[in-house]
Amino acid sequence: MKLAIVIPALNEARTLPQVLDDLPRAVDGFDELEVIVVDDGSTDGTSAVAFEHGAGKVVRFPRNRGLSEAFAAGLDAALRTGADVIVTCDADNQYVAAGIPALVAPIVAGEADIVVGERHGAGVDEFSAVKRVLQRAGSAAVRAASRTDIPDATSGFRAYSREAALRLNVLGRFTYTIESLIQAGRSGLGVASVPVETNPRTRQSRLFSSIPQYLWRSGTQMARAYVTYEPLRTFVFLAALLMLGALVLFGRFLVAYVDNGGHGHVQSLILGAVLAIGSFQVLAIGILSDLLAANRRLIERVLLRVRRIELAVEEAHELELTKDD
Repeated sequence: MKLAIVIPALNEARTLPQVLDDLPRAVDGFDELEVIVVDDGSTDGTSAVAFEHGAGKVVRFPRNRGLSEAFAAGLDAALRTGADVIVTCDADNQYVAAGIPALVAPIVAGEADIVVGERHGAGVDEFSAVKRVLQRAGSAAVRAASRTDIPDATSGFRAYSREAALRLNVLGRFTYTIESLIQAGRSGLGVASVPVETNPRTRQSRLFSSIPQYLWRSGTQMARAYVTYEPLRTFVFLAALLMLGALVLFGRFLVAYVDNGGHGHVQSLILGAVLAIGSFQVLAIGILSDLLAANRRLIERVLLRVRRIELAVEEAHELELTKDD
């Protein structure tokens, strides 16, 4: 079996050497180990540093594309190298690399498709009280949306089986952590969690400049991902709220109509009618969205088969070249 460790990096020439030097040289259950660094448009020589410190492959973007794009490119590169299990970690030395064997163990044992590292230690101890509360609240929301039981939903220290990596399709450009969990949970993949240690923080996060920005971007991404997989339930809920408002206004009109001898609050009747019409329109949108979701599931199945065929063709081609040599 082969293990690939994927490290997205953006201007991490200072911390990347320590990250690469700390990686294990062998992991139980694997015959091969390859390190892949995804250079997301760095300008500080990150790619050169990666090669100097033992990275077997570097995928380089000429311009910054964002963490989600780097994550997807890393998974693709790992699959093309024949990896059976893929580990992702940050290039800022947040995670203790010694936790990799424990991270991949549930996948090797066939107990999970995705394993998320639950952060403990120095790095987490440095979180502010506000960040701790937000992290717990956000993880609870992701657990509800994804139907998983992951205590640290935003952790980027993860392990993926080959099957899980083939199935994941991250569309958001902000971060892959939330969306991939919701997709995995809603797609029936087995998701587990193990405790991992963190190192002292080396810098502030580059994903967001303020907590309100993070809340807005992660919240909208979570909502979009949930609606993608549960469109009918979402729109039926919204339609029910609108219809409830319409019924309340209709009731107000009828009460006033009876009490005032045929004279009611006409404005309540008009507004109630508007809400009722809106409710039916939202319900219709929900039905259409559910049909689109069924089509999306079919497309994902086709994409999964295409990926498998591409990898099989590449492996066959490489085997032929090897025989010719």
